[in-house]
Amino acid sequence: MSRSEALRFLNLAHFFDHFFLLIFPTAALAIAPSWSMSYADVLVLGTPMYVMFALGTLPAGWLGDTIDRMMLIAIFFLGCGGSSLWIAMSDGPLAMAFGLASLGLFAAIYHPVGLAHITHIGLRTGRALAVNGVFGNMGLAGAAAVTGLLAGFLGWKWAFALPGALSILIGLLLLKRNGTAPSAARPAVHADSGTALKCDRRTQVIVFGIVCVIALFGGLIFNAVTISLPMFFGERLAGTGGDLAWIGASAGLVFAVAAFAQLPVGELLDRIGARSVLVVLLASQATLLMLLAYASGWAALALALLLVTFIFAEIPVTSWLLGRYLDHGIRSRAFSVEYVLSLGIGSIAVPLIALLHKRGIGFDGQFPGLALTALIVLFAAMLLPRHVRAGARRAAEATASPGN
Repeated sequence: MSRSEALRFLNLAHFFDHFFLLIFPTAALAIAPSWSMSYADVLVLGTPMYVMFALGTLPAGWLGDTIDRMMLIAIFFLGCGGSSLWIAMSDGPLAMAFGLASLGLFAAIYHPVGLAHITHIGLRTGRALAVNGVFGNMGLAGAAAVTGLLAGFLGWKWAFALPGALSILIGLLLLKRNGTAPSAARPAVHADSGTALKCDRRTQVIVFGIVCVIALFGGLIFNAVTISLPMFFGERLAGTGGDLAWIGASAGLVFAVAAFAQLPVGELLDRIGARSVLVVLLASQATLLMLLAYASGWAALALALLLVTFIFAEIPVTSWLLGRYLDHGIRSRAFSVEYVLSLGIGSIAVPLIALLHKRGIGFDGQFPGLALTALIVLFAAMLLPRHVRAGARRAAEATASPGN
């Protein structure tokens, strides 16, 4: 299989990964009345999906270093598709919770396996990762829009059944292509790019600790906002009247426009460093969350678009930090810990939102809390080392070395 063909399958996998994870929060708006349950009670059923998505990351990463990665991506497509079809056929909460847990487990395959494979086969790794990230963000946008349309016009079961069937077809195609074409599963690892620095142990520990803080609190903001956005629009957008198609289209528009935010951030990171970028992004997030707590109508839509744009723009920062400051020999383990923390906190977001809604704490109480969370990350980001271009650092080291 050629590198370009492998990258196409990996981009599709990232799209479907986020697509499948975001079907349920929108479909829950239609499942609740059909099962005579409250939205909060239905939303809790999604907890096993996010828990398994977090727990499956470490074993998936181990498998990615053991067997053919593209075979694992094919299993991802088949497993997610089959789980989605199971959910579509569920006739009660227990069966649905089981299907959602299975979906989360198979969805956990992509990030540790797919991203690792991109760094091995991408000729321009930074660009390949950025494009792949956009596909993942578009998956968020597609889930909200497509789920709203399918659930609104055909029923919520079709919102799971059609993407599930399509995923199975792609998985079968990948199995065929991967089995009949030469595999590029284990190309040689490329040397570190010119942006990597040689750092002392103390600097590496500080940077890794800050990345963990960003993964925890930033992951909470990301998951809380993306999961609750359809419900927020249902409450705050004038004229929705509970129309799932309109709610889904609004959320899809926000995710689609914000999906491209991380492309320019990669350039800014190399130019001015992570600290300056993070300060601007997090200060903006905190301000917008406070404004959104009381916004409605078109103002809510515009502010939500800006908020999600700044949240999505933050996505490549932690990967850049780990790649720049940590030694190559410990980097993979650091990525695994980061994903476990980020996904683990993501699994808490669903029951937390459901609990707050049950207790009558709406978005006017939730969003100020998230604004405070953004400020915590901002203060942590201010402890990052000052940015020094890798080329300038190497020149300084060469000048200071004996014999110069």
